[in-house]
Amino acid sequence: MQLVKISMKLAALPSRTPATLKCLYSRANPSLVFLRSFSVSSNRREQLNKVYPSAQHAVEDIPSDSTLLVGGFGLCGIPENLINALRERPKIIGLTAVSNNAGVDDCGLGLLLRNRQIKRMISSYVGENKEFERQYLSGELEVELTPQGTLAERVRAGGAGIPAFYTPTAFGTFVQTGDLPIKYSSDGKVEIKSKPREVREFKGRNYVMEEAITGDFALVKAWKGDEYGNLVFKGSARNFNPIMAKAAKITIAEVEEIVPVGTLKPDDIHLPGIFVQRLIKGEKYEKRIEKLTLSNNGNSEGGETQDEGAKRRERIVRRAAKEFKNGMYVNLGIGMPMLASNYLEPGVTVHLQSENGILGLGPYPKPGQQDPDMINAGKETVTLIPGSAIFSSDESFAMIRGSHIHLTILGALQVSARGDLANWMIPRKMVKGPGGAMDLVAAGDTRVVVTMEHVAKGGTHKILDRCQLPLTGVNCVDRIITDLCVFDVDPKKGLTLIELAEGVCVDDVRASTGCGFDVVQDLKTY
Repeated sequence: MQLVKISMKLAALPSRTPATLKCLYSRANPSLVFLRSFSVSSNRREQLNKVYPSAQHAVEDIPSDSTLLVGGFGLCGIPENLINALRERPKIIGLTAVSNNAGVDDCGLGLLLRNRQIKRMISSYVGENKEFERQYLSGELEVELTPQGTLAERVRAGGAGIPAFYTPTAFGTFVQTGDLPIKYSSDGKVEIKSKPREVREFKGRNYVMEEAITGDFALVKAWKGDEYGNLVFKGSARNFNPIMAKAAKITIAEVEEIVPVGTLKPDDIHLPGIFVQRLIKGEKYEKRIEKLTLSNNGNSEGGETQDEGAKRRERIVRRAAKEFKNGMYVNLGIGMPMLASNYLEPGVTVHLQSENGILGLGPYPKPGQQDPDMINAGKETVTLIPGSAIFSSDESFAMIRGSHIHLTILGALQVSARGDLANWMIPRKMVKGPGGAMDLVAAGDTRVVVTMEHVAKGGTHKILDRCQLPLTGVNCVDRIITDLCVFDVDPKKGLTLIELAEGVCVDDVRASTGCGFDVVQDLKTY
């Protein structure tokens, strides 16, 4: 009877009453979870309106033990209002959250972690979230760490109805062998391990089979949306949002502005409304910047203080800059690799790619010009240069996996004489996650250069016969650049010393290297 009365009242409204108002009028009755309202167009067609009055209404039927696909990268493009609405429902527990990372301790999915609402994270990067790392290492949280490109493709495949696929990423690592700890016990032992992946050879290369990911609900954030659920994203806030929306049974999108149907040009729509079931307008946005990096502060171009450590790092990045060739498409890791772009030689132009969805990175912004919707893969504020392009995370890794990137420069914890790389985990002590590194080093035709200080703190060797830490990639490093020297790496022959830093002799290098190496006759200095 109540439904009939509401239906009659809706029918009595003027034909030009905005569909949004009709929707809000209907949802004034909180006993109705799914309500449809219709606007009358010029040709009298009934049109579905997906607008909900609030984030609380949109998430009210999410049950415990659901699998949530959550968009965002760091704090950029996260569905703040929807996450906060779930936090207000602390009885919703046992969630499996699929997201690149979990924000930080007091923002993003970090709020649900602190509320003990998440049982398992399927993520690529732990990052700077100390609570995430603490819960994982103490056995309070299950964590399935997944290479970033594999995560993007698993979700994309789920939304496309593809049950599994083969990728070169992670072959020879814990991800492939099934030795990755998913859950520790309280005494530090591994309680749950990952499943070994099936391996198959194609054209002489080894590939790992990965299964698709789908979810019960997706929580995503866009810039604008219309009443049909068509979405437009802004800047690098696109990242994982489109693919998460495509792989869920019910997708809830929050936007900064809802516009009438027909306002968005068809060519400008990034995600069609077929993938969106519910839409809300966010009440407010903090849009916190995780790493504010400006062009005149100590973290930016030429801003490092010149202590001994800074001098060593500058020597490394200046030498690394010589790896750039005119016209290259290049991906640079966080830290020293990113600084190398500040020392381009005259006449050399390179196109910097960031795996969160940017091609054509510019310098850090000037004070006051930072944009929380424009960050790089290190969560730093950045700008764009003329000719730049922005895209989603799955497309970014298609570029990487397909060897369209000419050069990647990465940091390392350890490198072996045969070019194995370890740079993402120290078991039971430090877990940052594989991020995009496993994908970058697995692209067969992409040149991989490692930049790092030659020895670790305390003088322990970082260049060894065999890596002692979990691997990022096997036989993948082509060149090592340190504060002492430059090695070329051959997966069969091992290391060859080709250059020495000024003031360094071969004996210095031998004393600081944990494996043997050859020396070229015409040894150069830098």
